[in-house]
Amino acid sequence: MARQSSSGSAEQEDGRSIRVLLAEDMDLLRTALVSMLEDEEDIEVIADLKCDQQAVSVALRLRPDVAVIAADIPENKGLSTVHEIRKKLPECQIVALTVTRPAGLLKRLLAADVSGLIDKNAPATRLLHAIRNVADGGTVIDANLVVAALAAGSNPFTPRELTVLRLAAEGASGPEIAKQLSLSPGTVRNYLSNAMNKTGARTRIDAIRIATESGWL
Repeated sequence: MARQSSSGSAEQEDGRSIRVLLAEDMDLLRTALVSMLEDEEDIEVIADLKCDQQAVSVALRLRPDVAVIAADIPENKGLSTVHEIRKKLPECQIVALTVTRPAGLLKRLLAADVSGLIDKNAPATRLLHAIRNVADGGTVIDANLVVAALAAGSNPFTPRELTVLRLAAEGASGPEIAKQLSLSPGTVRNYLSNAMNKTGARTRIDAIRIATESGWL
């Protein structure tokens, strides 16, 4: 078990500060988080940088106790960073910071078995609690994020509908999808129409967006 410092905050068994790597793309937010964390006697920020492949290499070199990663950034960079650190540095505990949407991202973060999943709209003390808790081997998951992930529901698509929609998301046209799957163009249109109906979308693009945000694609 972690012991308490004279300030009442958790320290590691050997008395060291909790060594934290922070990955966040927004400079202003990252600077604010670093300032907050460095005010704590039992926490040491050993690196703060953008959320990309460099964060993984720095983590492997410095071997932090906890990696705080902003996962709600475009192009799945945050999720990719979580997966890479989880795979290459399993002893490092991960606290992912995110917002309630898209639900698909929340589902993937929960599936990634992160130690902490914290809503960016939560009070700052929530992050401090999460860092100390996961460094001590615990788990901290904000309940509202779990609720948001579950609200998306189960995947409504058949395997064939999902395949057609995924190819459409990759930019393939109807005739190209038909040729690749050995289907008639009319059958492809029917599958896409089914996908639109199941998502309540008015267009194919909107159906792809909804399916992606819900974690179905």
